[in-house]
Amino acid sequence: MVPLINGADRTLRWFIEDVWGQFDDDHTRPGAPLFPSERKNADGSSRPVGDDALRGGLKDAPKAHLPGWGKQLTPHVLRHFCASQLYENGLDWLAIQEVLGRSWIATTMRYVHVQQTRVEDAWAAGTERAAKRLEGLIR
Repeated sequence: MVPLINGADRTLRWFIEDVWGQFDDDHTRPGAPLFPSERKNADGSSRPVGDDALRGGLKDAPKAHLPGWGKQLTPHVLRHFCASQLYENGLDWLAIQEVLGRSWIATTMRYVHVQQTRVEDAWAAGTERAAKRLEGLIR
């Protein structure tokens, strides 16, 4: 599962409303794949796109959209990126765990990469809160 961030919800809505029906005449049937393959089932309905097609698209995406990045883009990298962005934008650990479909919070925490500035800001805020609590107690 990948969360819809950075306007992906608008792109998905456009795909469903304007593009999806061009792949399969019966795209509204229950179980119709969101991302259909050019391969068809025996009854003529579309099959879902396979892992190989998605990985191939992700392999070519950095060249077209992330020049100079030079790293391989994989579903695993996207999960790390999305988890980190969700945390950076205020989503709590338990919600991120739910989005990622993880059983253990420790596994979820491995997916989130925290920026050093966030750590420093949290440290400064914690120190400030502690100082306010101790105000008047120390003389």
